[in-house]
Amino acid sequence: MLKGLGNLGDMAKMMAKAQEFQGKMAEAQAAVEALEVEGEAGAGLVKATVTGKGELKRLSIDPTLFVPEDREAVEDLIVAAIKTAQDRAAEAAQAEMAKAAEGLPLPPGMKLPF
Repeated sequence: MLKGLGNLGDMAKMMAKAQEFQGKMAEAQAAVEALEVEGEAGAGLVKATVTGKGELKRLSIDPTLFVPEDREAVEDLIVAAIKTAQDRAAEAAQAEMAKAAEGLPLPPGMKLPF
């Protein structure tokens, strides 16, 4: 007759796991979107805040940096602060996704999102 009908229970379990995983991933993505991370440069003279997706939300520059001859140094600090914030956001997003994937039989070293 139809071979494999005995495995329907296993398939149902797999589908339930897949739906559970999908729910966890949606929660993790929402957490990443709500996340805000700050990076700084120049001992806190320049601070950048980005979302979990790396979008710049705020930039704070200490007023003592507004000296015309230091313009290039300030620009470098701004870039460094934004880069630091984006790196931290990426790490936090990866951690959120890893939490969502806990307990799944994923191959070692597989990064999320896929």
